[in-house]
Amino acid sequence: MPTWEEFMIPTLRVLSDGAVRTRRDLCPRVAQEASLTEAQTREVLASGQALYENRIGWGLSFLTNIGALSRPARGNYAITDAGRMVLEHFPTGVREQELRALGRDPSSPIRAYEVTAPRIPRDTASTTGVTVETTSMTPTEQVQTGTERIRAEVAGELLARLQGKDPAFFEQAVVKLLVAMGYGGTSGQGSVTQLSNDGGIDGVIDQDVLGLSRVYIQAKRYASDNVVQRPDLQAFVGALSGKADRGVFITTSRFSEGARTYANSVPTRVILIDGSRLADLMIRYRVGVQIRDTYDIVEVDEDFFA
Repeated sequence: MPTWEEFMIPTLRVLSDGAVRTRRDLCPRVAQEASLTEAQTREVLASGQALYENRIGWGLSFLTNIGALSRPARGNYAITDAGRMVLEHFPTGVREQELRALGRDPSSPIRAYEVTAPRIPRDTASTTGVTVETTSMTPTEQVQTGTERIRAEVAGELLARLQGKDPAFFEQAVVKLLVAMGYGGTSGQGSVTQLSNDGGIDGVIDQDVLGLSRVYIQAKRYASDNVVQRPDLQAFVGALSGKADRGVFITTSRFSEGARTYANSVPTRVILIDGSRLADLMIRYRVGVQIRDTYDIVEVDEDFFA
């Protein structure tokens, strides 16, 4: 069975005709392009998903993340100019490391691929498509490493989706997140302010039934390379003046050192949540994500044999 990396070039070949295809339509075509046997197409994971479909899915996710594929609509994929370049330069196969190297080249059309999870050793590919070092890791560690990789992939896609939505959607999303985290008090109240006259405040959450205690929110839907600077924090603190002594500033990008220094120096308590932490919180509190598979890890019950 090809690894998820080995499915990338067949996937690009299938999409090289310029057609937009769904994942369901892609998988059998890629399997045919990769010359899978009938026995290989019948291999399944513990969850019941076909192994080859799972590995193709990892390839689709990675190629989309680096800009070799685009997603014109939900569940649909199309090749990009960057993807055609990859196909031209690596007609027989390409590794993740090679594409990551291209992403670090400013002249390459391939985007840099960034994840917040620990780097995964590349010795052996597991049946989930996650690269793990089976010789030195216990099965439990392999599962944990795989879970971290999945979370990192989902985190990257969450930020990309949020950055692709309009500001109003993002503001509503962060209010939902904070309410899910328990900042809506007993009544779970939260609202987005009017865009035309928000005074630098994008959302308000009542901490009690009467609204005597409130959390004010600023939400900046920035591209990853658009860093939140000190003036943005100063404007937010100014908007809080006379309303509250604390607030939450959330962005899909990151904060400059000057912005963080300023936030720590003013009397107003301002919590900064950058893109990495935002994605982690959304996954933890199940906002914008859903559980796809659940696995049980068992051990011998010592009390049973006592």
